[in-house]
Amino acid sequence: MRTVGIAFLAMLLLAATVTGCGIGPRISETEALDKSDDRITLTIMHNWTIQDGKAIAYRRIMDEFRRSHPNVVLEEAGLATDGLKSKIRTLAAADEMPDLFVMWPYAMTGDFVRGDLIQPIDDFLNSRPEWKNGFIPHAFDDFTVDGRIYTVPMNLAPTSLIYYNQELFDRYALKVPTTWDELLTAVEAFNRHGIIPIALGNKANWVAQSTIFSTIANRVTGTEWFLNAVNQTGASFEDPVFIDALSRIQQLAQAHAFQTGFNSIDDNQMMQLYIDGKAAMFINGGWAVSNIVNNAPKEVLDHTHVTILPPIEGGKGEARSTSGVVGTGLGVNKKLTGAKKEAALDLLYALSGPEGQKATLDSSTLVSYNIEPDPAIAHPLFIELNQLIAGLQIHPVYDISLSSAAAEVVNNGIQELLSGGSPEAIARKIQRAQAAAVNNG
Repeated sequence: MRTVGIAFLAMLLLAATVTGCGIGPRISETEALDKSDDRITLTIMHNWTIQDGKAIAYRRIMDEFRRSHPNVVLEEAGLATDGLKSKIRTLAAADEMPDLFVMWPYAMTGDFVRGDLIQPIDDFLNSRPEWKNGFIPHAFDDFTVDGRIYTVPMNLAPTSLIYYNQELFDRYALKVPTTWDELLTAVEAFNRHGIIPIALGNKANWVAQSTIFSTIANRVTGTEWFLNAVNQTGASFEDPVFIDALSRIQQLAQAHAFQTGFNSIDDNQMMQLYIDGKAAMFINGGWAVSNIVNNAPKEVLDHTHVTILPPIEGGKGEARSTSGVVGTGLGVNKKLTGAKKEAALDLLYALSGPEGQKATLDSSTLVSYNIEPDPAIAHPLFIELNQLIAGLQIHPVYDISLSSAAAEVVNNGIQELLSGGSPEAIARKIQRAQAAAVNNG
């Protein structure tokens, strides 16, 4: 696993003091509590809050876990993704972590290991070889620190895909973009006809960075340059090639690719603009298929297809690629022992074991597991996505690979850039943040 010096405490400097997890039970005490001395209260914090297929599947698995473990009171707190990341780091600062919680690979996992907050699951994973051997190659890499595996991926998350309404492209005789110039041409035409070219919801500042910029930047710089800049070995975020990458996403904003007020709505509202037929495209991760399949009306869903961001002429990146990660996993609190730890691992297995992986796949969500979607169950859009991803390379996402401090600077910087900020000034701030994290790590 690649390593970057990241000071764990630096991640937590801005965290507020808290008094508890704020996790409340979903079922009443009279229904759930086993009055015997062996009853256990287990807490879980997640981002399975919206009415998409994956969230519904996970909630169903947790309800089944409650029925099969009558001595366990499962208390859960569901938060939107940006709120979850912030809350987990706040709880980490106070050493008040939930028993189980959704955790991102690489930087976050490494930070929590160095903070002595989570425990490895190697022994549990090795005791179930049929489960361990079912994952795709390298599935554990970014959850591995110093040779120990700390969780398994529950999904597969390409983060940067274009979802588009073919009927709107046909209506105005436009080509689905396969080059950067064709993308700009489509943007200009949709604006002329009063259609939002690309819906964007960047209120949570990670969205534009993760779903648009990470791939645009790779198209320009290539992966090798980025990893060198991350490690501060022979590359700097002030290099002209990175400033060019920043300028490319700013070019989209200047061309009015996004609707007015994109920094004031979230990504669910963004998808709603598309679902309502007001936008021709939106750019989001593979996880968006589940939302579209479950919530888009037939007249939109039947014309929705998925593709990748076009290559940029002269760029060093692989054209047939997208940014992405193996997916989130469940971190296990370091403090858990005995029967409580056993219950936590049982729930982890229920959610991410073979049956959990199949439930995730059946919800129109990609997985890092060697199973194929069932054509009798899967929606055609998900089959299309699965086939698309099979032919792509996956390259790093910025906020997963950078130090926590630098990732926040990038997220804020992209918001600033889309509102007219200076690419050079933003590049300088990113470079300083990452250099400081590497030198202090």
